[in-house]
Amino acid sequence: MKPMRILLTGASGQVGGEFLRRLRAMPAGLDVIAPARGQLDIAHPDALRSAVRDAKPDLIIHPAAYTAVVKAESEPDLARRINADAPAVLAEEAARLGAALIHFSTDYVFDGQHPGAYTEDMATHPLNVYGATKREGELAIAASGAAHWILRTSWVYNVAGNNFMKTAIRLAQQKESYTIVGDQLGAPTWASTIAAVCCRMLAGPDGGREKVAATTGTYHLTARGATSWHGYATLIARELAARGVPLKLKGLDQITPVLTSSYPTPPERPLNSRLDCSKLEQRFGITLPDWDEDALACLDQIIRHYQLDQGRLLPD
Repeated sequence: MKPMRILLTGASGQVGGEFLRRLRAMPAGLDVIAPARGQLDIAHPDALRSAVRDAKPDLIIHPAAYTAVVKAESEPDLARRINADAPAVLAEEAARLGAALIHFSTDYVFDGQHPGAYTEDMATHPLNVYGATKREGELAIAASGAAHWILRTSWVYNVAGNNFMKTAIRLAQQKESYTIVGDQLGAPTWASTIAAVCCRMLAGPDGGREKVAATTGTYHLTARGATSWHGYATLIARELAARGVPLKLKGLDQITPVLTSSYPTPPERPLNSRLDCSKLEQRFGITLPDWDEDALACLDQIIRHYQLDQGRLLPD
């Protein structure tokens, strides 16, 4: 039987790196093509189209994105090329090949005004360039006719890469006290869990592109539960101390919650980023992990990797 060929973008990123690790560890039967950042510039449609046509994949997994939320406000054209035009090209090429596309999107397609968790069918209303360009990418994929999953996630972190968990660690190691936004709510989601859940979604006798084709649509994929950035930072500081990591922070009461309105600079961000993931759980028979359990598992990996319990500072 011909091995399933997978084209993976963003293999050097948080989510893409986790996919690459998991796909390479799977039994024989997969042919994974994962061009490095210098080998494929997804901001150039012609290069992206050529890469797909050369690879002739059965499945495209596309976690690569422009994720610099603040910088996107001053680079809207670049953000749009990466977050909207690139998914459109991938979807068009997937439809032409009869391949399937798995694309990753964001809680930022919503405005955060809904009081509960957002379901997939609720109206979107992005507040900033990043969210707007990600929504444009979603719409292009949905209109392409390609078999696809659009997987919206939130507050992604990992051992590798830049993320809020690492910021919270550095603050606790370097500051006696600090302030953190306390009125934005969401689910911190481990990149490892995103890749693991997606691989489980693909598994089975009808796995791969056939399964994507049979279940095409948009799904929310985050950890269970929710917290604020302040709650998240407090958990990290508490557990660092419990694990013997030396901290400059004088105490958990020295992490002060503040309102988003105290930071009036753009871009605007949703106050409520909670996503209802019951559609994914029910469709695929998957129970997502709690956000705090995942966060502590990743924190333990970071402590070991960077030897933080030996007094080392997390590098910038």
